[in-house]
Amino acid sequence: MKKSNNKNNHKNNHNNNQGGENIRVRSPRRGEIPGVVEQILGHGKLKVRCNDKQIRLCRIPGKMKKRIWIREGDVVLVKPWDFQSDEKADVIWRYTRTEANYLERRGFLKI
Repeated sequence: MKKSNNKNNHKNNHNNNQGGENIRVRSPRRGEIPGVVEQILGHGKLKVRCNDKQIRLCRIPGKMKKRIWIREGDVVLVKPWDFQSDEKADVIWRYTRTEANYLERRGFLKI
């Protein structure tokens, strides 16, 4: 008797969070600020309008460069540098649209 191949015969039951399920969202910790990407400058650098009304030049660390693609309008979490904290920061997280909407409803994102 021929054995069926399970990869081709089952439906794609991806969890798209359409059933009103709870989602886990990384909330900003101490020293981290959410912001929206305004401009991509190239070479792993971005201009981000942060929640504290500052526009910072942010860099994407090497471990995130190839794994996560960031576009204009994306909501990101940045960590300001110890020096020049009003001007420069590192991107540490990118939120999806669903996560960004959740943050906005909870009051973390005020942009």
